Amino acid sequence: MTIQQLEYILAVDKHRHFAKAAEYCGVTQPTLSAMIQKLEDELGVKLFDRHIQPVAPTEVGKKIIRQARLIQSQVSQVKEIVSEEIKSYSGTFRLGVLPTIAPYLLPRFFPQLIEKYPEMDLQVFERKTHEIKADLLSGSLDAAIWANEPEEDWILGDTLFYEEFYGYVSSGEKVFRNELIRTSEITGERLWLLDEGHCFRDQLLRFCQLDAVKLNQMAYRLGGLETFMRMVESGQGITFIPELAVAQLGEKQKELIRPFAIPRPARPIVLVRHKNFIRNTLLELLITEIRAAVPQHMLSLKPIQSMV
Repeated sequence: MTIQQLEYILAVDKHRHFAKAAEYCGVTQPTLSAMIQKLEDELGVKLFDRHIQPVAPTEVGKKIIRQARLIQSQVSQVKEIVSEEIKSYSGTFRLGVLPTIAPYLLPRFFPQLIEKYPEMDLQVFERKTHEIKADLLSGSLDAAIWANEPEEDWILGDTLFYEEFYGYVSSGEKVFRNELIRTSEITGERLWLLDEGHCFRDQLLRFCQLDAVKLNQMAYRLGGLETFMRMVESGQGITFIPELAVAQLGEKQKELIRPFAIPRPARPIVLVRHKNFIRNTLLELLITEIRAAVPQHMLSLKPIQSMV
């Protein structure tokens, strides 16, 4: 049994397809299949049911895959110990980012970071909060940027900055005539929000006390914030956007922005990782670079803001 064989069975479990797993591992399918067959012969069990599509692990295969994932994590930690000891930024670092953060934060620091530290292989994946938790636990992600203070005792977090919510209001809405948005003025009939599973949506529903409002079901089929913004610009309803998104708007678009009345809702943007993660030198670099890339006034929570 070799570490390489364990990596191959993990790849097949991830992709549920031998050809895709081989491509992911950078080998030919016959090579990958032969190595897995050799491991199965050594163990005396079948790890995958090849007669169904997509390929699925057998019951004993599931148990061995769980153990292989633990072994892979421990092997990675050995390499990380060395990297941390020599204060190296080299090697692969897998960072998860919420979809409501990534388009607005990444352009501010990512290009400069990889230019300053070309030896760093920083891979970014957009994930929802529940997906980030699962990937941190499995070791598929090294760290992540999300919008909550961690509650789990196995997750550590550093708050990077605080980001306000803003209303994005079409000119045909009554609220458009006001300088500020009051939560009592918001109804659900023409409100565009992300679907369940996005903390951005959950935080706004709590703050605006809209738990009982039946929202436009079309929102579930439309998708992301950018789509909702285009709907508003065409004269359809209200949505909400994060503060960093405002800087990317043109002058005509900024006319549709409305801040909330005091207290203004704000979310904490937090860099999280598993408590056993070792490469603190790299984490400290990320924290420094990200904080330097956002407006200074966002680094602390103001008295007029309410954290959601």
